[in-house]
Amino acid sequence: MISQFFINRPKFAFVISIVITMVGLISLTTLPVSMFPEITPPQVTINATYPGADAETLESAVMRPIEEQVNGVEGMIYMDSKAYNNGSVSITVTFDSGTDQDIAMVNVQNRVAAAEPGLPEQVRRLGINVRKQSSNMLLGVNLVSESGKFDQVYLSNYASNYLIDPMTRINGVAQAQVMGAMTYSMRVWLNPSRMAALGVTTSDVSLAINEQNAIVPAGQLGQSPNQPDQQFTYTIRTREQLESPDAFSNIIIRANPDGSLSALKILPKWNLVPRTTRVMHG
Repeated sequence: MISQFFINRPKFAFVISIVITMVGLISLTTLPVSMFPEITPPQVTINATYPGADAETLESAVMRPIEEQVNGVEGMIYMDSKAYNNGSVSITVTFDSGTDQDIAMVNVQNRVAAAEPGLPEQVRRLGINVRKQSSNMLLGVNLVSESGKFDQVYLSNYASNYLIDPMTRINGVAQAQVMGAMTYSMRVWLNPSRMAALGVTTSDVSLAINEQNAIVPAGQLGQSPNQPDQQFTYTIRTREQLESPDAFSNIIIRANPDGSLSALKILPKWNLVPRTTRVMHG
């Protein structure tokens, strides 16, 4: 028998064991990451954003409809959901070890697509991201300004604009994100008593800003059908989204029957509140 052969020749058995060990150590340094066995269970994350909503509103309007559809997806072990007061929702779906992560992501995407009709319009417009990820964070990078010239908002936007995309394209990186991201934005402060006097609601202000702060196609000049002697066609470009407080102060909230306009007004420190402007007719 084979076992009797190695029992009678222990030195030969030791040599074979040493060779096997050396081959294993050499292979360990050259083995691709994709060939390592999957130890941790695969995960798929669902991220959604509902600006201006608190955690309780997110739970009832966004998180619960998605959970009802995703719950019970093939191979799922459990689901972890988090809602934050900054308007963001994160749902992590964990699957059994050995589950194909690509197939799991496709199954979750199909369930999320079934839940989208029941979500608020603003959530659907901003989009719902479904991504696969590892259960552990691989690396954390701190971005600092040693001279103190740049503040946290500048560094956060620099990372979002110039670092996230190149890091995401690295082979093996599923997702890169800015922890506690701070983005440049325009904040509109509302005066409740003044709004009540003008009959203006927060929905009116939000709708007016969305409608008048949008990029729209303006078409072309000289497009067919045109005059026989028309030789050139020009694309009309309109102004892009508003960038300064002065531009936001020209947003009209409501046109009143008496000819006055309910608009936004600049106050000290760039605060904007509704005001009424009388239009003079000649």
